[in-house]
Parts: sequence; structure tokens; C-alpha cells
Amino acid sequence: MPPALERHGRLELDAALRGKLLTMSPATMDRLLAEVRVVARGGQRRRAGMSSAVRRSVPVRTFGDWNDPPPRYVEVDFAAHSGTSSSGSFVQTMVLTDIATGWTECVPVRTRDSGNVIVAIKQARSFFPFPLLGVDFDNDSAFMNEFVVS
Repeated sequence: MPPALERHGRLELDAALRGKLLTMSPATMDRLLAEVRVVARGGQRRRAGMSSAVRRSVPVRTFGDWNDPPPRYVEVDFAAHSGTSSSGSFVQTMVLTDIATGWTECVPVRTRDSGNVIVAIKQARSFFPFPLLGVDFDNDSAFMNEFVVS
């Protein structure tokens, strides 16, 4: 994944760091990123039960529910780059697609926590040639939490 991110100007690594990253196991990456995840959440640990109330308060639309929308409304989802296994840590791509035009922007996300999701959505907004009016997502817990919804 780093070579593709570098090729598209989304990541810059010096040779030493690149070498370490490419030889590091997923378990080691996960261990090293544990504190980063806590900081990204604003120092808070996940609280149980929070997502249930959020899920009930947010309507989830499917493509058939849109009824020919104007441009500037996007649907968002993740594409996992985990090979044949979804265990451990791996980079994912947040994919934002404008419903009306099909314009699509992709942003790499190292971990699926709310802080990184919010940063990625803000970054993606700057890539679109028009301001976004709405962001819709499925009921994935990476999106369906009080931090992202607010």
C-alpha cells in the first residue's frame, strides 16, 4: 500500500522509515498505534452502548431512496486493503462518491476510529470541485457514532 500512496502523492516517507514500515508485521503496527487511536478519539476510550442511540437517530438511505438528487450529496464507505484476511491492522480507503455525478474521491485511513474518519471527510471535502451538501453512510460503527454524526 505505501508504494501506491506515494505514487499518488498521498504519503511521503524517507527510505529508512519506508523500509521499517514494509517489514513490520500487522500485530506490531497494531501495538504501536494503540496510543494513537486513544489520542485520535480525544483521549477517550470507547463507551459501550453509545452507538445504539445514534443508530436509531440517523436515517440510513440506500441508492433507491435518493430519487434523482442534485450534485453535492455523497455516499461514503470503506474499501479494506487486507488481502484475504480482515484480522489485524491494515490501511483502508474511505471512498466518497457523489450520487448525481459519480465523482469519486478516495482518502487513505490508517485506523477506522472517529477522529480519523472526521479528518478524512474534511480532507475529501477539499478534493471535490463543489461544496458538499450532505454525507450519507451505512450503519458501520466507524461512521455511526456521536463524534462523526455531530
